[in-house]
Amino acid sequence: MVPSPHILVIAGKSNSGKTTLMEKLIAELTTRGIAVGSVKHAHDGFEIDQKGKDSWRHRKAGAAATLVATDTRVAMVKDDPRPAKAKMLDYLKDMDLILAEGFKAQPLPKIEIFRKASPYPAPLFLEDPNLVAFITDTDIRPHVPVFGPEDISPIADFIIANFVPRGADESEHSQEGR
Repeated sequence: MVPSPHILVIAGKSNSGKTTLMEKLIAELTTRGIAVGSVKHAHDGFEIDQKGKDSWRHRKAGAAATLVATDTRVAMVKDDPRPAKAKMLDYLKDMDLILAEGFKAQPLPKIEIFRKASPYPAPLFLEDPNLVAFITDTDIRPHVPVFGPEDISPIADFIIANFVPRGADESEHSQEGR
């Protein structure tokens, strides 16, 4: 049985660089053979289906789930009231690692990014027991490993050592369906 992937949240205040950090980490981890699933937190009411398109019409007619599929991609819109963690682990169970952007309130391991240019006076998670690393260009040094915003390779090393199952770059996750 393949183990469930770990979920690691990239958190920070608005415009702190979360998406840029996610992009760089996904690229770095992928080049190392890690199958990375990404999740972006959205607020309720978010609608991916476009009004008038067939899949939207199917949902409006009452379909509980709609899957749009091509030869190489799928997109699903499904009502799912379960907690975020359960959804991530269910839908991305074939990944080696799940990186989630946002999800500030979830009790999941977090890497916070906080920058000098931030209009906010302080980071969010310095006292959070789920904080596992801190990315900053300031002199703030919490009780967890600290990296600079451009330290992508060392951050990836940290993530692999702590959140990716041993041998994931050779696992079924990394090889199946790709």
